[in-house]
Amino acid sequence: MHAQLAIIGAGNLGQALAKGAIEKCGISPADVVLARRNLSKIEHWRHTGVTITQNNRQAAAAANMVILCVQPKQIATVLGEINEVLTESRHILISVATGVTTGEIAACLGGKPVPVVRAMPNTAVAIGQSMTCLCASQGHEHALLPAKQLFDALGQTLIIEERLMKAATVLAASGVAFFMRYIRAATQGGIQLGFDADDAQAIAIQTAKGAATLLQTNKSHPELEIDRVTTPEGCTIAGLNEMEHQGLSPALIKGIITSYEKINNIRQ
Repeated sequence: MHAQLAIIGAGNLGQALAKGAIEKCGISPADVVLARRNLSKIEHWRHTGVTITQNNRQAAAAANMVILCVQPKQIATVLGEINEVLTESRHILISVATGVTTGEIAACLGGKPVPVVRAMPNTAVAIGQSMTCLCASQGHEHALLPAKQLFDALGQTLIIEERLMKAATVLAASGVAFFMRYIRAATQGGIQLGFDADDAQAIAIQTAKGAATLLQTNKSHPELEIDRVTTPEGCTIAGLNEMEHQGLSPALIKGIITSYEKINNIRQ
């Protein structure tokens, strides 16, 4: 994959994307520009050959793929700064701003037909294990290919309809926190059973990883894998039934729905 890549808003996510682009996609550091107001936060990138700047317009002008890693409230300002240097034939805009539609981005560009891709990765992008959902502005589906190539190197990708992007934010991005909470609870349970904290957490982490890998490898349904673990009158089914009695599944589903309701109102 060859690209000149500009990342505007080089915070934790932006820097993780730069790291993945260089290490996994083979993009040369010389072809990467990181833009951020506070250069001291990205100064360490300078020795790698990456260009760093405070000038968003300069960053966009130097690239053909521009990733907007800024807060939703900053999108209009940033697009106003870079619009003049964007061209339909050269540039692809990729936005990871929560809840900002491709239509809203196009409006900020004054209708200039620059291809826009929305991407929703999660924090596991930093270790190449993100689940990233992608969609493109109408008529610019061709822009999904280079975006997918980038994010495929940083985990797994799924191309979805734009109407599902908020749901993807909850399920994939917020979902990391939901699974972390389960691992924390499992760790606490392990401590109560007699393990020290480090051992309990190690067991919980690897068990969660193993469960997820079983589903991916076997392409099976969770209930099928559950059936393989449970035995009549056994400890597993006893534990599962108690968890369900205490509301495990309904609580998780309600939490996901509540998060979705919140994101639907976040920019209203």
